[in-house]
Amino acid sequence: MHEIGIVKAMVQTVQNYAAENGVKEVSEIVMDVGELSLVVPDYLEKLYPVVVKDTDLKNTKLIINLVPGLAECEDCDAIFNVAECEGICPECGSQNKTVLSGQECTIKEIHVPE
Repeated sequence: MHEIGIVKAMVQTVQNYAAENGVKEVSEIVMDVGELSLVVPDYLEKLYPVVVKDTDLKNTKLIINLVPGLAECEDCDAIFNVAECEGICPECGSQNKTVLSGQECTIKEIHVPE
């Protein structure tokens, strides 16, 4: 389960950002997690409260946006969901593709109360 390391790194990144920019309080952290990233969003959600319980982020909310794993077929230019189509173009049956999205695991936004 590498998600614990991801959550710890994300918390450290947010804490560093807050300290460097004089942010006193963070209310929400928004993450983009791609369905091809091999990161399990449910694990992130379950681990987050445990990791932040003794930090300044203990009252923050974690919001996870699931980013679909889309690819473009190199043979017919069709755009398709890699996971749903098991990596095979539904238009021509080719396995030649360029992944366009779905591999990310990034902090998208940090919200502060007004």
